[in-house]
Amino acid sequence: MKLFNCLLIGLFLVCIACAEKKTPMVEPAEDDTDAVSDYQIPADLLNEARQGVSKITGVSYEMPVNPVDQKVLGTVKRVNAKWVAMIPYGWTDKGDAKVNFVEGDENWWGENVVGTTKCIQMAKSEGLKVMLKPHVWVVGQGWPGDFDLVKEEDWRSWEDSYRAYILRFAEVAKEQQVDLFCIGTEYRKAVVKRPKFWKQLVTEVKRIYDGPLTYAANWDNYEKVTFWNQLDYIGIDAYFPLSEKAQPTVSELREAWGAVEDKLAKFSAENDRSILFTEYGYKSIEYSNAGFWKYQEDTVKTSAGNQNRAYQALYESVWMNDWMAGGFLWKWHLYPEEKIGGESNRRYTPQGKPTEETIIQWYGLN
Repeated sequence: MKLFNCLLIGLFLVCIACAEKKTPMVEPAEDDTDAVSDYQIPADLLNEARQGVSKITGVSYEMPVNPVDQKVLGTVKRVNAKWVAMIPYGWTDKGDAKVNFVEGDENWWGENVVGTTKCIQMAKSEGLKVMLKPHVWVVGQGWPGDFDLVKEEDWRSWEDSYRAYILRFAEVAKEQQVDLFCIGTEYRKAVVKRPKFWKQLVTEVKRIYDGPLTYAANWDNYEKVTFWNQLDYIGIDAYFPLSEKAQPTVSELREAWGAVEDKLAKFSAENDRSILFTEYGYKSIEYSNAGFWKYQEDTVKTSAGNQNRAYQALYESVWMNDWMAGGFLWKWHLYPEEKIGGESNRRYTPQGKPTEETIIQWYGLN
């Protein structure tokens, strides 16, 4: 039975990897004129940014399946990243309430306690600061945003198991002197239905780990989180829909950010907390600013330029504000370089794409 359970866990984790690594070959967009970047930060913004608040310049790792060399974790420094997010996935089986995670070094190495700990140690040896950001995958559903339960006994089962998961990684955060700990990611319904649990969880985490804390709210849910006053940053996974166009211009995207900025500025002031984009990023496809969940990826054209313009617009607008603490781009792969990125790659990674140069310039200001 133990072997059977291990095989099931392994199959589930492989499915996650395949979902991220699958790269449909769809022709590039015809109007992709920015695919080769000659981008330079506009002079007026450059001077303003240099005088502004220093940012958290972060990258989210895709945690490796197998052990990797320390130098692989250091590749993020080529885009001037000074922070990395470690994301040890737990999981909830379909139709179940319990959150599961792996302690030993079997299965997906970089997502269990042993592998995550080693990755933190190697990243710190590379001079990088670390946010530890546990994230739960719901089997058969994917992200935890729609995770919901009906029976009180099931909610209590979830609370007990989720508490064990988070407190175990809080111990890792303490032991490894992690620079920032994130207590959860995108639980849209659970934060609304179980507010007392979350407030108590923060208290319990603080008994173990005394460093800065955040929570990664979904872009459409951060206003419903009731415990920001217990945390150090308002964390937002910033996949805000900005344009329904296939390939909007930088100017159009900057204008679209304006309405979002107004809301974020007000929310930051009301809660007396800086805002941290715990995730941000764009696929290299058309319509990547419209909301990634709206399109079947293999029905739209590849567009490295679209990703690049989206990054430029984000940095030239919302990133410039003093209430903006910075963020962690999604995401950076750690398997061999020849298998990573490139302009034909349609996924979130900026590796080997024109977007790298844009990131280099903005992250280099800090």
